[in-house]
Order: sequence, then C-alpha cells, then structure tokens
Amino acid sequence: MAKKVLFINQEIAPFVPESPMAVMGRDLPQAVQEQGFEIRTFMPKWGTINERRGQLHEVIRLSGMNLIIDDTDHPLIIKVASIPTSRIQVYFIDNDDYFMKRQMAADESGEEYPDNGERAIFFARGVLETVKKLGWKPDIIQCQGWMAGVIPFYVKTAYHDEPSFAEAKVVTSLFNNTLKGDFGTNFKKCVNFREAKAELLDKYNEKFDFTELGKMAIDYSDGVVVAADNVNDELLTYARDKQIPILSEVAESLGQSYGDFYNKITE
Repeated sequence: MAKKVLFINQEIAPFVPESPMAVMGRDLPQAVQEQGFEIRTFMPKWGTINERRGQLHEVIRLSGMNLIIDDTDHPLIIKVASIPTSRIQVYFIDNDDYFMKRQMAADESGEEYPDNGERAIFFARGVLETVKKLGWKPDIIQCQGWMAGVIPFYVKTAYHDEPSFAEAKVVTSLFNNTLKGDFGTNFKKCVNFREAKAELLDKYNEKFDFTELGKMAIDYSDGVVVAADNVNDELLTYARDKQIPILSEVAESLGQSYGDFYNKITE
C-alpha cells in the first residue's frame, strides 16, 4: 500500500512569486507522488493570492469550524485549487483576521506583522483539523517554512492520540531565515492547546523568533532536511546534536532522495 505524505508549505508557486521555497513547494509533492507515494498539500491563503486567476474555490464541507486562539474565536475557511502544471490539488487555510488583504511575513512597508506567531498557530491547527475531517492518515508530515514550524509540536502533543496522526513521522525542512523580528511575548500562551502546554516551551527563549521556532520544530521532528544552501548554522548544529536523521545531500532526482529518506524514517 502506498505511503501517504502530507506536505505543509509556507509557499507554493505559482500561487505566490517564485522563491526557492515556493519552487520546492510546487515541485516536491509532484516528485514524491511520481515515486508512488500518495500526497496531500496545504498552504496559507495569503492575501496576495489572486483567487480568480488561481481558480480557488471554498470547500463548504471542510469550512465553518472556529478555532479559539488567545480566547478569541477565529473562523476557519478552506479553499482548494490545482497547480496548473501538475494538476496537484492544494488546500488553502484562510481566515479574514490573519490572511485577508495581508502579505506573508511583512506588510507593504516591510514591517513584520506582530501576530505572525498567532498566524502560524492558526495555520497549524487549521491544517491538522482539516486533515482529520478528510479522514486521511499520513505516514509522513513534511513541514516547509516558518509558518509550518508549530506543526511538529502539535502533532507530538495535542494531536498525538488522534487516529490521523498517532503513527505519523514528522520531517522539518531547514531554509534560510526570512524573519528578522520575533513573535512577541504571548506566543507561548497562544500555542497552549490540549496537551500542548505552554510550560513545555520553558526551555526556549521567552521571545520566540525564527531560531527558537526552528529548535522547537526540530525537537518534535523525526527527521530534518537541509533544503537551502545558507541555512541557520545554529539550527543545523542543533539538529546534528539531537542525532536525528538528516537529509543534507539531495540528488538530481528530488523524488528519489526524499522517498528514500521517508522510507528510512518510517521503517
């Protein structure tokens, strides 16, 4: 039976402009699918995405749930579209407060959004709740980008007893640092959900930034991929010190490299 891989991406071309991460978000699911894996793909519905051009439409049966973050209800909206070149379906996590008319990490003047941490938390819970609704059980969860950085923590704590995720292995890809600031002092409070207790984050700095988020993702992952040339040295050293499997040399065949790595950590 084909193993299932859940791709949780921060960026996927052509829905957002091409970057190394966006190109990887587009090409990797297709390459892995061509290796015989079954896949599902998620990303945030950034406010810069042209819904008409991208042919996004809402999936009513998956939308309508409210996620409570920091004592506030946030409606979860799920949209779907296909990547034109591959016909691979992409699910989009949307919410008016966190994504509508808003760019990725920073606004038009370059100021990073102060609630980026909350946005990542909402995205993580939105993806996991939607996968549950789909009744799909991934064997591998591949996380790409800081927006997916909370996923490993939630999978191994708040969702560890859920049938959809109980046996899933989590892989975190390391990319270049795209965040300059931090998530503020309320990140730990906002991340608190079920067994994902805020005190589990006491070992990290009070102000969560890109590096602290990366350390948390590595701590709750079963494998790490070095997905860019200039990744954060501190995070790479951290991952090596944890002695978890690391994919650092990706061959010309993207799908085979990742497929072999997935098979290795699910043995």
